[in-house]
Amino acid sequence: MRLLNWLNWLRKPKIKTGIGDYASTVPDNIWIKCESCQTLIYYHDLGENLKVCPHCNYHHRLTAPELLLQICDSGTFKEEDADLTSRDILRFKDTQSYAIKLKEAKKKTALSEAVITGLGQIGSFRVGLAVMDFSFLGGSMGSVVGEKLVRIIYKTMKENLPLIVICASGGARMQEGVLSLFQMAKINYALNDFSSNSLLYISVLTNPTTGGVTASFAYAADIVLAEEGALIGFAGPRVIEQTTKMKLPEGFQRANFLLDRGMIDRVVNRKALKATLTNILEFNYGR
Repeated sequence: MRLLNWLNWLRKPKIKTGIGDYASTVPDNIWIKCESCQTLIYYHDLGENLKVCPHCNYHHRLTAPELLLQICDSGTFKEEDADLTSRDILRFKDTQSYAIKLKEAKKKTALSEAVITGLGQIGSFRVGLAVMDFSFLGGSMGSVVGEKLVRIIYKTMKENLPLIVICASGGARMQEGVLSLFQMAKINYALNDFSSNSLLYISVLTNPTTGGVTASFAYAADIVLAEEGALIGFAGPRVIEQTTKMKLPEGFQRANFLLDRGMIDRVVNRKALKATLTNILEFNYGR
């Protein structure tokens, strides 16, 4: 019975306690198993280490609210367009309807969409922020994700601020068909306007960043950072192996593999992410 209670506790969603301020309902005395090395770790200890395994350095996924708490100066983040939510325009249905999947994703994550956008401070520098959340339908990019990104791009441009986008996505949202694919061009068009104003755009690629997100705004940044071990690519490695009938090299599509081939600018340990972003902002904008 105790085990069942713990499992039910783990399934509870994050709860919102204020703008950019979320708390977990998971009790600190729960043991969880590292997804990489299979070592048992106290949830509290993993949380204190920013969900980086202290044994093998594996970076477990953070939610968008957890990432915002990590990188933003305390109390500075102000969310924009939190009321925008997706609609089942195509009346899409596979094993269940898109409308039901949206409802369940909102209940599971306590989020309205797969991205949180707004303005905040990092190391005392005001920035525009967009943080994707893989736990909301795989961080997939639908019409509302595209709209929220475009709105924060132009909001940031109007304020003459740098822009930081933290990516975590399986790609375009299939339940919205071609409407989701439109977002690739729509977001990049806005980023072109942003770049024309000589403003800094930084993207941070987390695990995973794939599909249409990789093929559009993730790699359109002036500086592309990646978390250690992040899977980054268009099609996944299993699809590529099945298509080419070739054995892929070790570490293929992982952050360090791509760094060695000039595809990204730096691989950053999560615990150093805020300091790295602060240093980049200081270099570009002064102290």
